[in-house]
Amino acid sequence: MIIVLLFTLMFLLMALGLPIALSIGLPAIGLIVTPGVFPDTVSLAALGQTVVQQLFSGVDSFDLLAVPLFMIAGSIMEVGGISRRLIDFCDSLVGWAPGGLAAAAIVASMIIAGISGSAAADTAAIGGVVIPAMIRQGYPPAFAAAVVAAGGSIGIIIPPSIPMVIFGFMTNISTSQLFAGGMMVGLLLGFSFLLIAVWISWRKGYGVRLPFSWKKVAVTGNAAIWSMGAPVVVLGGILTGIVTVTEAAALAVFYALLVGTVINRELAWKDLPGLIMRSQVAAGGILFIIAMAKIFGWLLAMQQGARLLDVFVNSLSLPPTGLLLLVMGLLLVVGCVMETTAALLLLVPVLALLTPQMQVDPVQFGVLVVTNLAIGMLTPPVGICLFVSCGIAGISLGQISRAVMPLVVVALIDLMIAALWPPLTMWLPTLFYR
Repeated sequence: MIIVLLFTLMFLLMALGLPIALSIGLPAIGLIVTPGVFPDTVSLAALGQTVVQQLFSGVDSFDLLAVPLFMIAGSIMEVGGISRRLIDFCDSLVGWAPGGLAAAAIVASMIIAGISGSAAADTAAIGGVVIPAMIRQGYPPAFAAAVVAAGGSIGIIIPPSIPMVIFGFMTNISTSQLFAGGMMVGLLLGFSFLLIAVWISWRKGYGVRLPFSWKKVAVTGNAAIWSMGAPVVVLGGILTGIVTVTEAAALAVFYALLVGTVINRELAWKDLPGLIMRSQVAAGGILFIIAMAKIFGWLLAMQQGARLLDVFVNSLSLPPTGLLLLVMGLLLVVGCVMETTAALLLLVPVLALLTPQMQVDPVQFGVLVVTNLAIGMLTPPVGICLFVSCGIAGISLGQISRAVMPLVVVALIDLMIAALWPPLTMWLPTLFYR
């Protein structure tokens, strides 16, 4: 009864428009201090002390320091000229094809995904440059925004990934292994989006095809070479074990700062305080949700939530593959209606307990969870990548929602491949760490 009331109050507060962190935390805190929920022998002072301890323990982690650092790196990348140079280089490579600029946007998104770990940051960095350019070339604004949103969603699958950092922190699974597992899935999604964008552009005659020029490739490649070095430095350091994920996040900040201020010279030192402030407000919101979710999870544990879930799953009598597909379906639905961080924090502690019944490796499950939620960023009503893109393109959510559907369909096919073919997610983690 307490668990049902807890979730009911949470969804009610979300529906009323309360911030997600408060919608998660207030019902849990309220029920913890309500008489009758815990035995009378437990004093109110002890319960209050427990709430404070859970709040602090929820964010007291060296691994979580990667979250604000990656947010800073993404903000520097957005204004430091990195994204524009990458788009110019990618356009010189694929601009000759039908939908060349659309393809360039997706390839650039895949490269930038190796720097920031945030889908919203990647969408804004690419979209601010490429959406106006695509519209000038004759692409419909809805299609241009949909392509950029799809490319941005890859930002949390190709490492580094802030949601993977959170998943690893919550489950005590190696974040480096999660990063390695997400690499192939992210590349599959990226190339699938690229093919769909090119096919639609060819069929409907979108865009302008530019003649291929080795000279242009050389010029734009030389301008973008330092920008392309960031993913190599960050991912190379993580996968080889030279640096931890948090150290890699600090390295990403330093590298993006070096490129933006010294090499590209498009980021002024006077702009840094405001840039850091904006990025850390966003990071603080994520960490506040994590702290509140710690209290929520503690109350669930005290009310035997895991045992009740186990009883429910056993009553279904599903085979492992059927249970896995049921969980994937649940995550897709939740991703449509809930912000990514909140969905992770509420569902992962419970669903991770089902990995033995689903007969999947915890690393594979982590990658599948993040991929599900990445697809949720492309679906209304709360798809963050859609909101960022349609804001840049100046269109409605309904327009971009229709245009993004072919990309969502191919993403769902890729998700099924990743779920039913474990080598796609497990080959790199096995190669590097096992």
